[in-house]
Amino acid sequence: ITWRDWSSDVCSSDLASAATALLWLAITYFLPIRPAPYWLIVAILFVVGLISAGAAEKILDQADPGSVVIDEVVGQLIALYAAPAHPVAACAAFLLFRIFDIWKPFPVSWLDSHLHGGIGIMLDDVMAGIYALLVLQVGLFVVRLF
Repeated sequence: ITWRDWSSDVCSSDLASAATALLWLAITYFLPIRPAPYWLIVAILFVVGLISAGAAEKILDQADPGSVVIDEVVGQLIALYAAPAHPVAACAAFLLFRIFDIWKPFPVSWLDSHLHGGIGIMLDDVMAGIYALLVLQVGLFVVRLF
């Protein structure tokens, strides 16, 4: 992998995550989404990603192609769940998700390297989103204490 390949993959992931966070902020600021519809949307996007990412991997003949960003969208939405509709919370969720997606602590790294096809592409970002969600919620709880 070259610097150009790595930087373009990271930039497309960053842009997809940032666009998701901004869209989430705009929507939830004016129209709060209840948990059931929120998770239904995430689940639908996950299934669409599972199918389309797996197909893209075969068509492009490339493992986890950087042009596929639906996994970032799903992971970012998971990170944003239960966050207040505030720019600081959206930025924190974005940064936390990107950190966990790039750093890949266990089991994110295991999912990324051992699962292939659409399931592998999607699940490592789901787990990174779960880590970001947990850290964000703990951080918000601690901030509320003071």
